[in-house]
Amino acid sequence: MSRTRQPPLVTGISPNEGIPWTKVTIRGENLGTGPADLIGLTICGHNCLLTAEWMSPSKIVCRVGQAKNDKGDIIVTTKSGGKGTSTVSFKLLRPEKIGILDQSAVWVDEMNYYDMRTDRNKGIPPLSLRPANPLGIEIEKGKFPQKDLEMLFPGMSADFTSENFSAAWYLIENHSNTSFEQLKMAVTHLKRQANKKSEGSLACVKGGLSTFFEAQDALSAIHQKLEADGTEKVEGSMTQKLENVLHRASNTADTLFQEVLGRKDKADSTRNALNVLQRFKFLFNLPLSIERNIQKGDYDVVINDYEKAKSLFGKTEVQVFKKYYAEVETRIEALRELLLDKLLETPSTLHDQKRYIRYLSDLHAPGDPAWQCIGAQHRWILQLMHSCQEGCVRDLKGPPGLHSATLDLDGDVRASLPGHLGQTASLKRGSSFQPGRDDAWRYQTPHRVAFVEKLTKLVLSQLPNFWKLWISYVNGSLFSETAEKSGHIERSKNVRQRQNDFKKMIQEVMHCLVKLLRGALLPLSVTEGGGRQCRGWEVKAELSGQGLAHAIQTLRLTYESLTALEIPNDLLQTIQDLVLDLRVRCVVVTLQHTAEEVKRLAEKEDWVVDSEGLTSLPCHFELCVVHSLQSLREVLECKPGEASVFQQPKTQEEVCQLSINIMQVFICCLEQLSTKPDADVDTAHLSVDVSSPDLFGSVHEDFSLTSVSMASLKELDQRLFENYIELKADPIVGSLEPGIYAGYFDWKDCLPPTGVRNYLKEALVNIIAVHAEVFTISKGLVPRVLSRLVEAVSEELSRLMQCVSSFSKNGALQARLEICTLRDTVAAHLTPESRSSFKQALEALPQLSSGADRNCMLHGEGCGRLGGSGLHRSIFRGLLQLPGHLGRRREIHQEVTCEHLELQLS
Repeated sequence: MSRTRQPPLVTGISPNEGIPWTKVTIRGENLGTGPADLIGLTICGHNCLLTAEWMSPSKIVCRVGQAKNDKGDIIVTTKSGGKGTSTVSFKLLRPEKIGILDQSAVWVDEMNYYDMRTDRNKGIPPLSLRPANPLGIEIEKGKFPQKDLEMLFPGMSADFTSENFSAAWYLIENHSNTSFEQLKMAVTHLKRQANKKSEGSLACVKGGLSTFFEAQDALSAIHQKLEADGTEKVEGSMTQKLENVLHRASNTADTLFQEVLGRKDKADSTRNALNVLQRFKFLFNLPLSIERNIQKGDYDVVINDYEKAKSLFGKTEVQVFKKYYAEVETRIEALRELLLDKLLETPSTLHDQKRYIRYLSDLHAPGDPAWQCIGAQHRWILQLMHSCQEGCVRDLKGPPGLHSATLDLDGDVRASLPGHLGQTASLKRGSSFQPGRDDAWRYQTPHRVAFVEKLTKLVLSQLPNFWKLWISYVNGSLFSETAEKSGHIERSKNVRQRQNDFKKMIQEVMHCLVKLLRGALLPLSVTEGGGRQCRGWEVKAELSGQGLAHAIQTLRLTYESLTALEIPNDLLQTIQDLVLDLRVRCVVVTLQHTAEEVKRLAEKEDWVVDSEGLTSLPCHFELCVVHSLQSLREVLECKPGEASVFQQPKTQEEVCQLSINIMQVFICCLEQLSTKPDADVDTAHLSVDVSSPDLFGSVHEDFSLTSVSMASLKELDQRLFENYIELKADPIVGSLEPGIYAGYFDWKDCLPPTGVRNYLKEALVNIIAVHAEVFTISKGLVPRVLSRLVEAVSEELSRLMQCVSSFSKNGALQARLEICTLRDTVAAHLTPESRSSFKQALEALPQLSSGADRNCMLHGEGCGRLGGSGLHRSIFRGLLQLPGHLGRRREIHQEVTCEHLELQLS
């Protein structure tokens, strides 16, 4: 005999209160063995079996129906256990007000209509009204701290209505202790709920099934009663009476509720209008939204809203929509004008220009705003260049002298250059012409050189962005990051038409730059039409070679910077032409300045002779020329794309003439020093310096003196030499005749010779003094000077001998002794002319008749004696071959005396 099961016992319900149709979970004991075992379920006296779902012997899920009691028990009835009991109760709350547009299976009392827009929950999204328990199983809160869950799921949420909903977080927080079987049941419940939503209106019918049943029962009862009456066609029947009653009720209702119904129609109309406003509030609020976003500068938001409105209402035929869309177009047109003004405003950055152009492109602005921006930037650059020139000219009219502002070569100009150009600039500053730069020149820059720096800095700061703007215009990135806008093809056609116009803009900028620089650096080269460019500059004031070299360096760096932007070389050719003209002018000015410095070298001569017999003048001249060539080394060097300075024959001729002029100026300087009326200055050695073949050998490898320069040097050399010989020979030659006839000497009546007389000794001592002087200055000049001096003395001695009418025997011996002694003493410096003079002098003497006289002469000459003393004659010869010492003149004169000279006669 089977044991009877215990009756059902309800021990819990969740939630324990709610409105009708609230889904509840009932828990307890002996709640049935299966769905078929469950035969009854009432909550607060209402039968809920139709919506009940048996889950397990301890759990049932159902919906609470419309109950009369506000609070009651939950009674479960099963086949196996019978009617059960409950230890808990459920409280039925008043139902929420149903909106007029909400689906409902029952009649909605319009008098008690509750407008949800006035509810305190206004603004809560519809998703938030979903059931709090979507899985349909009991929620068991876990013990996990909220902070740990937030750290475990950063940026996520357990709210399933949130966009960042995390299912794992929700399960951990609400179902950490739920079994796997219950989770499977929850999945089934979710699928069922999804199916209900897909059923649409059918779900509403199922929800109000009891109401439909009640209505069906009432209609069936009425139908049965009418059929039982059987008098449908008889006048005065129940149906007729009912119809009359209904008509009277309808008329009475119309009379009573006409005003109410009118208000209802008006309310419906207002509600419909509000619905339209709510539905299309985007368009109605768009004009005001556009104004606010323009004030805030949120142009992207305005463009997105405009695109959306255009796609939705651009072609609408509804008058109210057309009216508001026209307002939108009016404000968008004002925005186009504002953006165009900002685009054409100067100065502006390339980033802002691209941004405004894209805005105008997205707003479908008429015309070509990008090209207008390019034209505005072109005019702005030209205006800046002319303003720079005018400002520098105004500054020039201030205090005279050098520009007071400091010129820093490492300033902003080098920063706008590419990295490799900055390095090139540093190398240029340390180049070969650097030693010629005065230390103060860096801090006191000529005004026009400072203008070159300022103008090129201006161009390098503006032209790159101008060029990049054009490149962006060409490749389409100016209008879109991907260059895929619908109007890109049309713009590509415009680009081909604009290329020539942009090329003309670049050429105009380059020509303006070159003209302004020419007006400052080469004012004489500017044509009549370019008088504006050189206006204000001092045309007669010439820049130094140093300033021109610095300007050339600046222009070269500017050219390299512009080339790095990939600007075509034909557009930069005018800069190359200007650099070439500046290089030529720098060479000419430097050579002219060198000539001026050489002209002032005479003032620096200190007449201090070094160990080689040279004064400081040749060294000064050499340093001056070498410094000039070093300063021109970098100027003459041809950079990539540059032509040689000497490619033009006219330039070659001018440079050659200036080089000759430097030599002629130096020659004039030498002549000035050599003819200086100063008794204490001996200028005889200057001819040696000029005629030295190695004087200009170290100046330049390709430097060679022309025939004109050589002729001038040779002419100066010969003139100085003749003056020096005349200066030294005349005293010696002039002392011969008085010395010969001193003491009333007579060739016809004289004593036998005992040695050479003092006049000859004095002449020899003076010749030795000249030898010593010349040897001290230049050993190579000794033969040239001594040979001419001996020629002059021998010529004078020959003349004097030929003028003697007759000689006595002793006179002839004395004359022959003196002539032969002089000839043998200076034998090392005899020339054919001097030998001929000595020969003529001897031929003028009577021939020696006796053998004793000839032996005396032969013995005296063969023994090498000076007037009979070979020792003293050898002393004279040695002194003529060794470096002379002027201080020994008196000592030699005392040694060679008559008492040491003995005549050797056989």
